[in-house]
Amino acid sequence: MNSIDVLVPDLPESITDATVAKWHKKTGDRVNHNDKLVDIETDKVMLEVSSPCDGILDKIAEKTGKIVKSQQILSTIICLNTGVKNNSKDSQRDKSFLNYNQPSGMQTQNHSYSLKEKISFFTPSIRRLIRTHSIDISKINLNEIKNKTFPKEFFNHIDPLTDKNKSKHSFENVPDNLKEETILKSKNRVKMTRLRQKISERLLEAKNNMAMLTTFNEVNMEPIILLRKKYRKDFEQKHGIRIGFMSFYVKAVVEALKEFPEINAFIDNEDIVYHNNFDISIAISTPRGLITPVLRNADKMSMHEIEKKIKEFSIKGSENKITIEELRGGNFTITNGGIFGSLMSTPIINPPQAAILGMHLIQDRPMAVNGKIKILPMMYLALSYDHCLIDGKESVSFLKKIKNILEDFTRLLINI
Repeated sequence: MNSIDVLVPDLPESITDATVAKWHKKTGDRVNHNDKLVDIETDKVMLEVSSPCDGILDKIAEKTGKIVKSQQILSTIICLNTGVKNNSKDSQRDKSFLNYNQPSGMQTQNHSYSLKEKISFFTPSIRRLIRTHSIDISKINLNEIKNKTFPKEFFNHIDPLTDKNKSKHSFENVPDNLKEETILKSKNRVKMTRLRQKISERLLEAKNNMAMLTTFNEVNMEPIILLRKKYRKDFEQKHGIRIGFMSFYVKAVVEALKEFPEINAFIDNEDIVYHNNFDISIAISTPRGLITPVLRNADKMSMHEIEKKIKEFSIKGSENKITIEELRGGNFTITNGGIFGSLMSTPIINPPQAAILGMHLIQDRPMAVNGKIKILPMMYLALSYDHCLIDGKESVSFLKKIKNILEDFTRLLINI
């Protein structure tokens, strides 16, 4: 059997280190080739590290939370060569590795635990259950418990007492200092993920380095809703994907950016850099936080290509499979808080971009139309922009351009 070191993969050029986010295997586990061993978190993406062979996870060199660099050793695997018969010594060693799967503290079956050891054994959540239900911990046999962190398994082995005073070993009789130190902690401190740290850093950077302003408008979404309803089936049958609102938003934004190039620009020291392309960042919520993958050359994309790409981003984001390249760049960002029910917000710019457009909840409201009250599906638009680069006239006109296109999408056909 050979020993193989599992290394941190090569990190992108712009990233110097990463954090060990989660181990999916533990020491002594049997692993197969390509089994996911550990997740490595960078400032932007989550990287998966897999097993290079079939074998036993012999050693974990870097535990969860540790900072690691490219090509650093994460773990060691003893690869099992199934084509060669192991000698007795190797077989015994394999068995000892497999025994590591037993929970810590459970290998000695007849160990006798003191009252204090029993309380310290359980997680804070289990301790709260003991206190809440006045459970007699003297009846708990730790050697029978398979998982000290799972309440259901815990309650399979014990019965709560209805009278808190029935047992002198009940949780209420635990010494006060032990309660205060290990049981009655009301706070749960969790280290921020690398992505959340990066988001915080960039948001503060935008707040501190930009003269950020937000201007608002509202749009009647009835024309877009009717257009989607009319062509929804045909669109889906032809292109294999449903037509959403985001493709309309992207098309409207691209046309507005063509007319107002300052909004498709950024400040570099004393220079203004104008983009000649239209790379639109789309804000997507993931389990790890908000990310903004980029639609490259959105001006050349069709409606169905936009919808398919956004769906792909959403799926990959939920599975932590977005790549660095998909996040890099972007000239302008669209964020849609309306999918979470937001009626109005002031989105924060994603540096070094100069502006961000916030879409919101579409809600029926009474509106005055030609002197009459009509119920219409209305949506607020919010444009946050860097006033150092963009004046009020351009920002308001940009937002009005988007409003006009969304309220009459045929404007795109005749270029007005």
